[in-house]
Amino acid sequence: MITEKFQQQLAELGITLSEKQEQQLLSYYELLIETNKQFNLTAITEFEEVLEKHFLDSFAIAPLLPKDVIKALENGGSIADLGTGAGLPGIPLSVLFPEAKVLLIDSLEKRIRFLETVIEALALKNCTAVHARAEDIGKDPSHREKYDLVVSRAVAALSPLAEYCLPLTRVQGLFVPYKGKKVTEEIETGEKAIRILGGETESQKDILLPQTEYERTFLFVRKKKKTPDRYPRKAGLPTKDILGK
Repeated sequence: MITEKFQQQLAELGITLSEKQEQQLLSYYELLIETNKQFNLTAITEFEEVLEKHFLDSFAIAPLLPKDVIKALENGGSIADLGTGAGLPGIPLSVLFPEAKVLLIDSLEKRIRFLETVIEALALKNCTAVHARAEDIGKDPSHREKYDLVVSRAVAALSPLAEYCLPLTRVQGLFVPYKGKKVTEEIETGEKAIRILGGETESQKDILLPQTEYERTFLFVRKKKKTPDRYPRKAGLPTKDILGK
């Protein structure tokens, strides 16, 4: 069962899960741990740690989202989770926003097979997993500038991450990277990249996950105009300075 502490932590975020949603998270945990015995998905396996460091962390964005994005997600809007790995934060967000369409993107095929198993087991009719490189899917017309919210957790530094994610974000949509407290070291270069890619940072929100010592920083980047066609660049280049320096 979901622990009372986890329910209290969610309550502090203003989140209450239904019995069905709690069961979906429990099923997800069981599949995660079972599959983790076959190949590495996460170093965090203890139940309470998974609840806090994976699920609570994934949910922490929800109460911070602007009203227009919440409204979109509650009315069939879309989320893309780039570099989703074991499905974080995309699977928890799919559980939390059952009306939203959620796309899980990862470059490793065996992780995609695991995610397809999770999607089927949890009956997440709103969720799809796709095997793709970030540099390629951002150029794909069926995905380019289509998503109301693009998220990414523990994938890359801000500058290359913006180059991967902003091409997927629709104009007036939101790109929100999950970052740690050292994000200030990335911001100067990252902000230049964000502007070139058509974005503008609206706010930075630093939070302490309820009843934990875990810090999380969210950058809320609004897509103001279309991303120039040359971005994202081919594989390897987004790790270099977007200004070519």
